[in-house]
Amino acid sequence: MVEPGPMAASAPSVGQELSLWALKPWWCQPWSILLTGIAAIVGSWLLLGRLWITIPGAALVLLWWWLFLVIVPRAYRAEARAGVPPERP
Repeated sequence: MVEPGPMAASAPSVGQELSLWALKPWWCQPWSILLTGIAAIVGSWLLLGRLWITIPGAALVLLWWWLFLVIVPRAYRAEARAGVPPERP
């Protein structure tokens, strides 16, 4: 079990929405997800120099970004608005 880092928010007050990112450690923040994906794509091209490997890898990174930067936060906000208490990892 991973405890929330020092930037983790306490319980939200009435009318305040708890951010999903406040519950995540530094290595699971949007900036780290983006930098890791960019590094994977660039690293693949620099190390291998093969488009047939880099392009599918880039597609997987884009899918990963879509899942963790768009779909998961949207689902979290929808649950928060529905009154479902957030689960702490």
